[in-house]
Amino acid sequence: MMTSKKIAKKDLMGVFWRSMPMEASFNYERMMSLAFAYTMGGVIQKLYPDKDDQKKAMKRHMEFFNCTSATSPFIAGVAASMEEKKANDPSFDESSINAMKAGLMGPISGIGDSIFWGSLRIIASGIGISLAKQGSILGPILFLLVFNIPNVLVRYFGTMWGYKAGVSFIDKMSSGLMDNITYAINILGNTVIGGMVASMVIINIPVKLTSGKDAQTIQGLLDSMMPALLPLLITFLFCRLLKKDVKVFYILLAILAVSILGAVFGFLAV
Repeated sequence: MMTSKKIAKKDLMGVFWRSMPMEASFNYERMMSLAFAYTMGGVIQKLYPDKDDQKKAMKRHMEFFNCTSATSPFIAGVAASMEEKKANDPSFDESSINAMKAGLMGPISGIGDSIFWGSLRIIASGIGISLAKQGSILGPILFLLVFNIPNVLVRYFGTMWGYKAGVSFIDKMSSGLMDNITYAINILGNTVIGGMVASMVIINIPVKLTSGKDAQTIQGLLDSMMPALLPLLITFLFCRLLKKDVKVFYILLAILAVSILGAVFGFLAV
């Protein structure tokens, strides 16, 4: 009687650890394919004792792959579940494994980019920079912790949940679940970033409109209309420039030039 091949917890831990250098192997033809194949290497050796079967499986995972690094282990977990089915059922359609990867890359990347690059990186940088400006060593430390602890947790639980979800996750994805998750994360990320714009983008126009002890300034007038109005307008301006494909380097140069001139002539303090 043929023994059923089963992936154990330690095999999934291998997938988790092998996913760490996901972006260390990257090329412009198949993106992260080599790294993904390496991530699956331990599981493939466990499921396919025959060397020829191992080669076929590794070749399968050398196809094009590109996804946010932190969320890639979820796809690897699903792939491990499907490889397990393939190892125990020769009639299992192996082409469905790469079809699953291709179907998940876009939605999972959308979620991963929204969380890690669109929100968490900015939040971690804001916390780190605000403390570093005060000369605190906690600035770089907290930046690394705030960004990397969620990264590691998402990798670990993504691997485990991906394996448990298996092929059934594809059905849930097709029902619109991923679109709803991505939409909710974008709302949360934009809310947090909006709060950071108001608290961390500081622009002050100290030019006086009247004279005397209680002289009114342009900044005071603007604050009476809407607090943090200038940071909001400047942020919208930068977003507009980025949409117009203006290079970030030129935007940074403009900020630097305006800041220096404003401080020298006293019409602006940033």
